[in-house]
Amino acid sequence: MKRPKRGIMFTVVLMIVLVCFVSTAIGKVTLNFQGWEASPLETESVRKGIALFESRNPDIKVEYIPTPWSEHHSKLLILYAGNAAPDVAFVAAEPFYREFVKRGVLLDITEQFYEELKLEDFIPIDRKKMVVNGKIYGISSCVVAGVLFSNTNLYDEAGLDYPPRNVNEAWKWDEFISAAEKLTLTDTSGKVTQYGSYGLEAWFGLHSGHPLIMSNGGRLFNDDYTKCLMDQPAAVEVVQKMADVKRIHKASPDAFILQNIGMNAAQMLETGRIATLFDGSWSLQLLATLDFPIQVGVLPMFKRPVSVGTAHVHSAFKTTKYPEEAWKFVKFLSSEEYQIDLIRAGLWMPNRLSLYTPQGMERWLNPEVYPEGYEGIAEYFRDYLELIPYCFIPQEVQDIIEEETQLIWTDEKQAVEPVMKRLVERVNAVLAEQ
Repeated sequence: MKRPKRGIMFTVVLMIVLVCFVSTAIGKVTLNFQGWEASPLETESVRKGIALFESRNPDIKVEYIPTPWSEHHSKLLILYAGNAAPDVAFVAAEPFYREFVKRGVLLDITEQFYEELKLEDFIPIDRKKMVVNGKIYGISSCVVAGVLFSNTNLYDEAGLDYPPRNVNEAWKWDEFISAAEKLTLTDTSGKVTQYGSYGLEAWFGLHSGHPLIMSNGGRLFNDDYTKCLMDQPAAVEVVQKMADVKRIHKASPDAFILQNIGMNAAQMLETGRIATLFDGSWSLQLLATLDFPIQVGVLPMFKRPVSVGTAHVHSAFKTTKYPEEAWKFVKFLSSEEYQIDLIRAGLWMPNRLSLYTPQGMERWLNPEVYPEGYEGIAEYFRDYLELIPYCFIPQEVQDIIEEETQLIWTDEKQAVEPVMKRLVERVNAVLAEQ
């Protein structure tokens, strides 16, 4: 009689174990997470972050799906239409975040956000970025902005000071032009062997044109983004002065010289083809791996120092079957601990005020990446960034602006004022249909 009893007990225990195992397997939630692959380092850091999240949340598994940037947002909308959208995704702030909110595809996380986070803990630009009509549908990942990179060897050879790092010492435009001219060198035949600057025209929106127009007291759009104002005198003056860097001062190469010589901008800076580069702050990640000394400075100014910036948000889709778990993951993706690896690598800058304190900066100012004195530029990111206007306008408008301004950079016969007038007419026609 005893043996059957033991057999029954064993069977019961085994069944309990199996039930627990099956219950655990069934109870484990899998979140699909789609992002774009800006660089292998970024993808590696994302995967490290996911592993950390999973270790702290053993009941949640995250499947990461990196896609090319060019396909990312259109793919998200196609998947959503087919009821197959990921639970969480990168959403670019310009212009897709607000467009996705308008389409009603993102999960409203306003209540959860204010219960567990504080808007005032984020830097000013990101507060403006996240809030749409008083609600929040995504949390900032980080911030990036236009800056000046310089090859300090070339500045030393010319006996010039490097572009200022502190915002209260920012070059006036004439000071920038003076340095750019002195750093432009020719050989005995008159051929330019070194240009003072490059990149003003490479990405008109983030690196140069938009912040410089704002610096001159100009505006790109009216308050509700229903009218473009880029044909106004303050804007036209800036675009003309940008064009004159190449046309008159001969201090910048042709806009397509990179394609002609097979070098990217970082390589041109490294090899001494250019002395100063207008580029996004994320380029520090690559530049820090090259074997030459660099410095990072704030953009030159007209009337006030300013740069424009943005970066993606992390959002959950309205169709997720796991809103609580998706919220938990989105919150983690905005945390300081998730950002640190990507910030230390030079790809991102922090979105939290706490990381701009002396103690906070010690956590990410990696001496192998950040040039000496980089803490001097921190105030620039914290307090002097404006949200790029592309966050508030349709993609078609952005395309028109890039298309028209490219004519100015590539054809010296194009008069600036008529181009800007035509640009505004085209943009306003699109905005009138919104």
